[in-house]
Amino acid sequence: MKATYLDPAVGQYLLAHTTLPDDLLDALALETREVTGDRAGMQISPDQGRFLTMITQLSRAGNVVEVGTFTGYSSICLARGLGSGGRLTCFDVSEEWTVIARRYWEKAGLTDRVELRIGPAAERLAELPADRAVDLALIDADKPNYPVYYEILMSRLAPGGLILVDNTLWRGRVADPTVDDEATRAIREFNDLVVSDSRVTSLMLPIADGLTMIRKH
Repeated sequence: MKATYLDPAVGQYLLAHTTLPDDLLDALALETREVTGDRAGMQISPDQGRFLTMITQLSRAGNVVEVGTFTGYSSICLARGLGSGGRLTCFDVSEEWTVIARRYWEKAGLTDRVELRIGPAAERLAELPADRAVDLALIDADKPNYPVYYEILMSRLAPGGLILVDNTLWRGRVADPTVDDEATRAIREFNDLVVSDSRVTSLMLPIADGLTMIRKH
């Protein structure tokens, strides 16, 4: 369970009362653990996946962007929420992990709505066409660059569009004044940036490791 700041019994109850992932997502989660070892913690949790699909459906997003794809769990959840003609553009630096993502996109029947762009996200995001607004974006990548990705996406986000940002509670460390490592400071600074941004309304959700929802005015 990623929500380590919750009482374990509450966390298990929460998961037990969320619609379970299907066999394909379970298989992807298992393969990710087997292949990536300790890095498997980078994969989103089942409750996050369910939320991503629902928020994509509810927002009726047609143009969706993901920064940080890993082995593809979150991208499948986002793509499944797209309506007819919707597109998901994924950005990642790893050919190795996204090979798994590509395979599962094909198994899920999603290859016609997902595009993968490999390379540094700050550079590749800048290539997004300025004349096609982004409706929904997920940031789940290297933490020090969160502000960079946020600003690029904000410049392309439609009014009323949403940015979702993962790991914003950072295992509860952001609220612990005795913790002062680089990654924790980076998350704290990003959280402060968002809450003081007059262009948006934001809500930090205690889902998994913390998921911040940001809506552009």
